[in-house]
Amino acid sequence: MTHTASASSQHVAIVGLGYVGLPLALAFAKSGCHVLGIDTDPEKSRLIHAGESYLRHIPAESVREAVATGRFTATTDMRRAGEVDAVIICVPTPLTAQHAPDLSYVLATGQALAPVLRKGALVVLESTTYPGTTAIDLRRCLEAGSGLVAGCDFHLAFSPEREDPGNATSLERIPKVVGGLTPECLRKAAALYAAVVPKVVEVSSCDAAEATKLLENIFRSVNIALVNELKVIYAAMGIDIWEVIAAASTKPFGFMPFYPGPGLGGHCIPIDPFYLSWKAKEFGHTARFIELAGEINTAMPRHVVTRVAEALNELGKPVRGSRILLLGLAYKKNVDDDRESPTYAIWEMLAAAGGVVSYNDFYVPVVRPGRTHGAFAGITSVPISDEFDAIVVCTDHDPYRTHDFTGYRAALIDTRNAVTKRPSHYHKA
Repeated sequence: MTHTASASSQHVAIVGLGYVGLPLALAFAKSGCHVLGIDTDPEKSRLIHAGESYLRHIPAESVREAVATGRFTATTDMRRAGEVDAVIICVPTPLTAQHAPDLSYVLATGQALAPVLRKGALVVLESTTYPGTTAIDLRRCLEAGSGLVAGCDFHLAFSPEREDPGNATSLERIPKVVGGLTPECLRKAAALYAAVVPKVVEVSSCDAAEATKLLENIFRSVNIALVNELKVIYAAMGIDIWEVIAAASTKPFGFMPFYPGPGLGGHCIPIDPFYLSWKAKEFGHTARFIELAGEINTAMPRHVVTRVAEALNELGKPVRGSRILLLGLAYKKNVDDDRESPTYAIWEMLAAAGGVVSYNDFYVPVVRPGRTHGAFAGITSVPISDEFDAIVVCTDHDPYRTHDFTGYRAALIDTRNAVTKRPSHYHKA
């Protein structure tokens, strides 16, 4: 169903002001809503009130404009969520070390929200997760802590985020899938999002909306795994996978290009498929196709390390003691998002083999603390130079595409087919 977007005087709280929550908050403020951003990190509140952006792809001007209107403010105080008409939850849903879903952030948010949840309010979860999270896990948490009944005393819905950092297509131009616990919950949620998106796509339930997001990311995971596997096989045959993809892309029907790389990164594609494969076991099914794709993609950093060792060997050098520069810490080009970046896995493996590893990234000048790479926190980017034994292109940032590597003595291992001005010791991985 399509709703006509219009400005709203609603008061909305966005819990989690990261890559999903901040753009969403700005979009709602621009539409005329009064937005309260809530995040546990006080630095985010400070920067927002100062009119500054902490995400590279979000202009500071957008933050300043939203704050200047008086329609956007930020806090660390969850109790203030009791002041609003709608609460949208945009918190992380990572995996545990055993590749099981970690709902701790969602449930902690629900527990903190429940005591202040006011009657008639709408709660929407946007964090990607398995079917049943909203209607069972989050619902149980909110009802237990509030004494209210979902679908009767308050409204509950799920609407998957479709944020794509670095993509010029803004949130305001992307259709929004929405599923509600009840028809009235759906109506409330659809009306809320109609203020900021061109089209609201209504589905029959929260479960269906959760499954939709998983399908979107599993589709990419499986197809990327396919070209990653073909890359290794074709390389053994002396065939360039990039040439093959370019040729196949000339077919005007029945083909969609996907591209290989050093592994998967970002908060969605490396994680979300495992949410469904884990949940499938509860229903007596094994998601073999999904798990195989995960195994292939997870193995790609090891393949890159092998190619680095082979390239160094051609120069008569072992990995141990060799100076190695990794180009690109972000998981995708031209953004500062390094969540789940495969570069970290490559870094760890090369360091474990005795390599002296450094990195360069224009967008990530200092390694930030993270759930999976805390040991690297505080390390800074170094300049690109020919003082290294090997240089590995892990992310295809535009500056790497135009950098002149001709004349470099180092072995250059390119996992993205990005470099155009190549040295004599050039290798694809």
